[in-house]
Amino acid sequence: MSNLEFIKTYGHEEVAFFQNEKAGLRAIIGVHSTKLGPALGGCRLYPYASLDDALFDVLRLSRGMSFKNAAAGLPLGGGKGVIIADPKAKCQDLFEAYGEAVDSLGGRYYTAEDVNTTVQDMTWTMNKTKYVVGQDGVSGDPSPYTAIGGVDGIKAVAKFLFGSDSLKGVKIALQGLGHVGFDMAKQLLDLGADLIVSTYSNRKNMEEAKSWGAKEVPDADIYSTECDILAPCALGATLNYKTIPTLKCKAVAGIANNQLLDDECGVMLKKKGIAYAPDFIINGGGVINAGQEAFTTYDKEKVLVQVHNIYNTVYNILEESKKTGEPEGVIAQRFAEERIKNGLK
Repeated sequence: MSNLEFIKTYGHEEVAFFQNEKAGLRAIIGVHSTKLGPALGGCRLYPYASLDDALFDVLRLSRGMSFKNAAAGLPLGGGKGVIIADPKAKCQDLFEAYGEAVDSLGGRYYTAEDVNTTVQDMTWTMNKTKYVVGQDGVSGDPSPYTAIGGVDGIKAVAKFLFGSDSLKGVKIALQGLGHVGFDMAKQLLDLGADLIVSTYSNRKNMEEAKSWGAKEVPDADIYSTECDILAPCALGATLNYKTIPTLKCKAVAGIANNQLLDDECGVMLKKKGIAYAPDFIINGGGVINAGQEAFTTYDKEKVLVQVHNIYNTVYNILEESKKTGEPEGVIAQRFAEERIKNGLK
């Protein structure tokens, strides 16, 4: 399917391209839906090999944010920004130019941190627009809340598999030791998990995780590692026609966005008897935290209540899938689409 066909099929309201040669900005912002409220989604900075690759990513990510926000009960739509650049080239001018791009959409899209972007980057963005969440001094870095929700989701999967949500002795293979994955690794080890990790490029975090007791495998071997739960915590589309046949896990539960290449991959997991915690459910903690800034006064205690409810949502979806035989992703997407269509109830 071409990217133009994806836009038609996914039903995006708007896809905008931005370029500022002086600041080095090449960016795309995708607004998938504003039916429940202004679109919210982070800004990802990545050295995409082509414009088509960047567009493919922003289309999938922005649609996923519509589902994520609706499933979390937030009065927000879904959007995403991507900046095509080397992370080493980050600077104030780049993010101020991105801020001008965000501002040009007039509040239809709120941006925030994502892969390779930080609170500092969003502070620079705010020099040119007010449509930024995850602000320093308010909700701040959303990553710790994504990690909390991710660990809660893994505990729900353990309960589904073994009848107990204790992670003591549960063998977990975690792919990706970025900001959130690294935090999750620490929490999982503290909870007694038998943790196997692959770096996805961060050697410093790998060495620290190993000092805590984690075991290392090469990136390419993480899929075929025998384990109870595989936790993809890096980039998307890693569960695909090449990797799924090699899986030796009982369940998949990680916080990477768009883990399944397409819907058929969810069917493949189901046929292999592998339970799946839908990514836009389990990784919703960060947007639950940051999203409050877009529609109400920030309240950390209310945020934590909502984040911890990820446990119940994941468990209920797994149970419904077991009962009906439907793939977990299908159930989760239907839940989100019904909320988008009929409103939050």
